[in-house]
Amino acid sequence: MAFPLSGSEWLLASFIVFVGALIQGSIGFGVALLGAPLLFLIHPQLVPAPVIIIGMSLPALILARDWRAVAPRDVGWVLPGMAAGSGLAGLLLGVISEEALGLLFGSLVLMGVALSIGIRLPLPGPRLLLSAGTAAGFMATSTSIGGPPLALAFQTVHGQRLRGTLSACFLPGGVFSLLALAWAGRFGWVEVWLGLSLFPAITAGFLLSGRVNRFLDQGWLRPALLTVSALAAVMAIVRALL
Repeated sequence: MAFPLSGSEWLLASFIVFVGALIQGSIGFGVALLGAPLLFLIHPQLVPAPVIIIGMSLPALILARDWRAVAPRDVGWVLPGMAAGSGLAGLLLGVISEEALGLLFGSLVLMGVALSIGIRLPLPGPRLLLSAGTAAGFMATSTSIGGPPLALAFQTVHGQRLRGTLSACFLPGGVFSLLALAWAGRFGWVEVWLGLSLFPAITAGFLLSGRVNRFLDQGWLRPALLTVSALAAVMAIVRALL
């Protein structure tokens, strides 16, 4: 089982994950939204499964700290939607070509960027949570970026309840996505190896974020992150069309 990345590709991928973790530790998101489109340009096999694997580590740390603030009712509505969305994405990924996958990936990343800009939604109720969970599961399984739909649904929730509840959704949601990808033939030992190889980078970025978050948590960082993600998504679409 050969490692699919060259040394330079692995170093570049590790740097991107390190920066993404640094940003997420400062403003609450960044690993998937920044990392996925750039990692896809380095090597398509880095997305989505390896990014999902490393992306599950941060919610695990948050949940270990804020588990008492989890809203079980909200999680109970989101998870069935995430399971359904993951299953739908698995069915689609099992039949589309690599070129179509590039188009799908780029389009969904752009949708995630658009959702992250912000739309006002009502308080999260069962219908909204189920719909957001379905969209999150589909996007996470297809691109590893499942956060924007849930962030929209929970935009009126703050603090420990937000962090704990989202983390309680993302952890099992990641498992749903990996199971769907395995069924579609897009998750195996190579993807596990790729994901594990990036753990040092995500750990270092998260630990360092506590020292630099007051410098990074500025108004310019969020639009800059969304711009880089959108440009990388456009490049993925162009590459799929050529």
